[in-house]
Amino acid sequence: MDKGVLATALGSPAPFGQSQFAFMRGNAFEAKVKADGGAELLRLLYERLGGGAEAPAGDAATPDLSAAGPEGRAARTALALREATAAGGWALLDHPMLALEVAGSPAYLEPDAVVVHPDGRWTVVEIKSFPMIDASADPSKVGAAARQAAVYVLALERVAAVTEGAEVGHRVLLVCPKDFSNLPTASVVDVRKQRAVTRRQLTRLTRVEDIAAGLPEGTTFDPACPPEELDAAVAAVPPAYAPECLAACELAFHCRARSRAEGAVETLGRSVRGELGGLTTVAGVLAAAGKEGDPADPTVAALRRAAALRAEALEGAEALRDGTRESGSVPRAGAPEGAAACR
Repeated sequence: MDKGVLATALGSPAPFGQSQFAFMRGNAFEAKVKADGGAELLRLLYERLGGGAEAPAGDAATPDLSAAGPEGRAARTALALREATAAGGWALLDHPMLALEVAGSPAYLEPDAVVVHPDGRWTVVEIKSFPMIDASADPSKVGAAARQAAVYVLALERVAAVTEGAEVGHRVLLVCPKDFSNLPTASVVDVRKQRAVTRRQLTRLTRVEDIAAGLPEGTTFDPACPPEELDAAVAAVPPAYAPECLAACELAFHCRARSRAEGAVETLGRSVRGELGGLTTVAGVLAAAGKEGDPADPTVAALRRAAALRAEALEGAEALRDGTRESGSVPRAGAPEGAAACR
């Protein structure tokens, strides 16, 4: 079920999405990078990650990856990777299809490109339309690209494990426009940290079968259902909302409304949630900052200290305002600074 359709049926559509202009610009830049059999892309990759191999010539392999359905395309990609590795030359796989098990179900992924080196190394290539200015790009966007590429690396490792002589590189090639032009430039991003984090997260995910087993009998997520029935079905699945969801999930606005209604501290961000230990609601946090809770608890002690500092600051500000009013030195609205003292 498409989450965007579900969010609309629940009355909380996500009012965001990539503009058509940005989409077309990204596609045009990617086509430019991959033109002429990917000659420019391979040149950039060789400059940054070529190693001791000979530079790729114009005869680099570009295997056909077309097949029926995502499962067929994933199988065709795996075969092309094995054949290219056995051939011992350069190969460029344009939009390969990879499979990765997520919570017990296959998820199909489509990186921009994967390059096979003559030595059997496989490199993920991510092509983005945000610029690199003076060889540096927006750190948040680079971080998002690194996390995305790390998932592709994990999926490739499954294929490499059954391919003789294959090795998946932990450094990926990020290709972006140079400065304010449409000319491509590239940078190497090490994704070992992101790969390790993603692997841990995948092992902790609850399997889809386990989630389904815990749902009430007859639960359905059909958007044609009455809104109250659909809302009850979604409520049966515990949400894991955080502000970061707003940038990636169509159901985020619905989950945020529920999280706020319940007073969950996750609404304030994962970092805040991590600092609050066993306190899971805003009401509980405010109570602990007052007179409830164990004073020996480090979290409760920190909250009370913060509450005392806040009260002290407010009292000081109020006293300062009262003193200013009594002295009659409050400047008139719109009067220049120092005008009150000259009256």
